[in-house]
Amino acid sequence: MSNTTLKSIFAQNFTQPFVQTHFQHFSTSINEIKLPTKFTFPFYYEPHILCEIAANEVQDYLKNQTDFEHNFGLNTSKKGLVIGKMFGVLVVQNQRGKLGYLASVSGKLAEVNMHKKFVPPVFDMLTKDSYFLQEENVLNSINTELENLENNLDYLVLLSQLKSEKKKAAIDIKEKKQELKSAKNERDLRRDKARFELKLEAYATFEKELAKESLEGKYFFNNVTRYWDHTLNEIKEKLAVFTHQIDMLKEQRKTKSAALQQYLFEQYQFLNSKKEVKDLSQLFSETSELNPPAGSGECAAPKLLQYAFLNDLKPIAMAEFWWGQSPNKEIRKHKQFYPACQGKCKPILTHMLKGIEMDTNPMLQNPAIGKELEYLFEDDDIIVIHKPAEFLSVPGIHIQDSVYTRIKHKYPNISGPIIVHRLDMSTSGILLIAKNKKSHKDLQSQFILKTVKKRYEALLDGDLTNDSGSIELPLRVNLDDRPRQLVCYEHGKPALTNWKVIERLNGKTRVHLFPVSGRTHQLRVHASHKLGLNTPIIGDDLYGKKASRLHLHAAEIEFTHPTTKEKMTFHKKAEF
Repeated sequence: MSNTTLKSIFAQNFTQPFVQTHFQHFSTSINEIKLPTKFTFPFYYEPHILCEIAANEVQDYLKNQTDFEHNFGLNTSKKGLVIGKMFGVLVVQNQRGKLGYLASVSGKLAEVNMHKKFVPPVFDMLTKDSYFLQEENVLNSINTELENLENNLDYLVLLSQLKSEKKKAAIDIKEKKQELKSAKNERDLRRDKARFELKLEAYATFEKELAKESLEGKYFFNNVTRYWDHTLNEIKEKLAVFTHQIDMLKEQRKTKSAALQQYLFEQYQFLNSKKEVKDLSQLFSETSELNPPAGSGECAAPKLLQYAFLNDLKPIAMAEFWWGQSPNKEIRKHKQFYPACQGKCKPILTHMLKGIEMDTNPMLQNPAIGKELEYLFEDDDIIVIHKPAEFLSVPGIHIQDSVYTRIKHKYPNISGPIIVHRLDMSTSGILLIAKNKKSHKDLQSQFILKTVKKRYEALLDGDLTNDSGSIELPLRVNLDDRPRQLVCYEHGKPALTNWKVIERLNGKTRVHLFPVSGRTHQLRVHASHKLGLNTPIIGDDLYGKKASRLHLHAAEIEFTHPTTKEKMTFHKKAEF
């Protein structure tokens, strides 16, 4: 497919002609800077110096621009909804060999998609009189009609009446059913008594009277139920005038919404360096998710690469940074660089970067090579070890080397699940291991009952005002960006951490952390989140900034020996 044909395919997505209007020359001198030999691996990287320079220039623009009005939450006097944004920069080389960069923003900015500083979206659904906006207006009309119907006074009165009459019917029927049962019990008593007191002929006549009473009781009960059925059906028939319309509108909305969603999936068509094209439906059909998550294709990275490929610009390096206040659920720090998200971007970028040589994926490299486990204690039932930082507790998807595999190799006849609890790969410290099923069950029970006491030590990247406290923020996994965690009061699991300052030195704070619960990344999120300590742990490459290592260490554990029932405590000093 020719480049001209490709441009005509995508021309409808752009309101500007296909000239390199968004190619920006560096304001800073970059003559002495060496180019990277490989392109950035987008899901884990250290930004290249060229990306840092480009990001600084974009940030200067954001601080001083007058092109749009948007509340990033950096100016407390500014009114309106606060929305921080992820921005991206892509260092590129044009066909004349000149270096420059492109800039982009995730999603829309100031309620529009088109900005002079930032590359356009892959597909602009917000263009005037677009099919999307027309269909959105239809959906909005359906929603308005539904809202009017569901708030109609006659409808609400009928709903209330139906609810009230159903309650009365249930009570009345229950009472009559109980009366029927009581009458039967009373007849049974009378029957038993008559059997001894009456002669055979009189008893036969009495039985007929009892049978007649029974039939009359059932007939009366059936009349009661028929009465309530009739009463309720009258109300339901009146309600049906509304519910039929409501059901039809909901079905119409569902059908139109699904069709519009599929239309959008097909419009988001992504290029790669080989000019191969795939839309969102194709890209996500190859994943376990099948359907693209909301906002797929709107992130900064796909926009940057799309513009580069459309305009024959060679990608050199890429980085994304956060600008503004952090959202309440996620941890985003102002001006900090972040990798591309896994859920929305991985299928897209895997296609877009096909054929481009990238930096090595660190997730495929074993960080435990050359590291050894330190044995602090061992008997017939348990092992207590010190795990180094950057060492898996259990085998991962790509890397099998772990505490589990090392222990299994050293003790081939060991039985049971072995691992009682885990430490994050990046966290160092004391780990407890069971050598048999009985010990594992006992120790795991202690963890479940929260009788095991754990103390962690961490070095935080900032000064804490208070000396101690507690953090209670519920956590769940970020489905769009695993393994990152979110603070979520709706679906998150309870998580509690107590903390105490040990030392303050040169703008850093050393703390003891006492996790009461044991959620994934609990200490890291509770330290970094703005509703927690708002001070990330040094070296936290997920919720803070990367350093030589994560400065988090499991320093102490106290538990009861599964066999001797002796109280045991182990310490290991942090090496940072």
